[in-house]
Amino acid sequence: MERAAEEEARVRRRRRARRFRLYGWLVALTAALVAGGWIVWNTGPPTEAELRELAKLTSKQTLRIGVKDDTPGIALRDPETGTYSGFDIDIALMIAEDLGFGKNQVEFLAIETEDRARKRAKNERGEFVDVDLVVASFSITPTREKDPTVGFSSPYLLTEQSVVTRDDYEGEVTSLSQLAGKKVCTLGTSTSEGALQSALERTGAKVTGVNRIKQCMDELLAGEYEAVSTDAAIMAGFVTRSGGRLRHHDVGLEANERWAINSGTNTALRTLVDLALYRSLADPGNRRWEDAYDRHIRPMMRTNPGIDIAGDRPPCPKRPEVRRWPWERDTSAQVC
Repeated sequence: MERAAEEEARVRRRRRARRFRLYGWLVALTAALVAGGWIVWNTGPPTEAELRELAKLTSKQTLRIGVKDDTPGIALRDPETGTYSGFDIDIALMIAEDLGFGKNQVEFLAIETEDRARKRAKNERGEFVDVDLVVASFSITPTREKDPTVGFSSPYLLTEQSVVTRDDYEGEVTSLSQLAGKKVCTLGTSTSEGALQSALERTGAKVTGVNRIKQCMDELLAGEYEAVSTDAAIMAGFVTRSGGRLRHHDVGLEANERWAINSGTNTALRTLVDLALYRSLADPGNRRWEDAYDRHIRPMMRTNPGIDIAGDRPPCPKRPEVRRWPWERDTSAQVC
């Protein structure tokens, strides 16, 4: 009897020892997994919060954004109220919201064409000041991408180059070569001037580059020029507001103009901008881009027939590398 009891006690001790060893192994394995996971997480790309700190946004009370002020449908300043409206303005506010800034914390400053790369805009006193972002129909080009002071986001709009004439212009303009010998106005530092320069070399078109597209349109209506060429999305609003005095022509150029946001050398800010653009496409419930398009660009199609003003879907943005815990909500895969 005593021998059986002793044997049973030894069996219980062995079982208890095995349980303790198993428990020890589980504790060690869990610790290793947690430590490994921490190392992987902690050495990955920065978190969104860390990006905000790196971008120097955490202590900022106002976000300055350089925008155009003379482009109806895209970015137009009301001279009486001083308020801005248009597609670029809505996109700028969308980005600002995702960066943590409310509408009343955004300061829009008018920026000239040649100042977009260096992010310098004028305040109400006419003084040049630095801006945090430029959202001003700024096209990505190889030359600009090589500029170390320019930091382009993913594109947020695709458009094309086109031509506008007065309504009394004889015939259709279906190619730039038909502008041979014509007086043509364009933005002086825009990508359109490069295309027109080629036409000038081939056909003798007389190209003048100016700094504000409104000057081109005003002088076209006054008879100073015979045509204007730049991005279709820029000119569509002027055609719409002209009451039939202007006519838009598709010149059949294959290349797209890809508008992007310039954050300069602030790479953390550029990543946050890319994240906002990515979310606007990847999240089915996020329709702020589509709402901006429907509000400002789609209505212009009626007065610009036959012109592909701009794509009605956001261009495919690159998925930025941002570190997240597994339980944090995120779009899980590249969407296009």
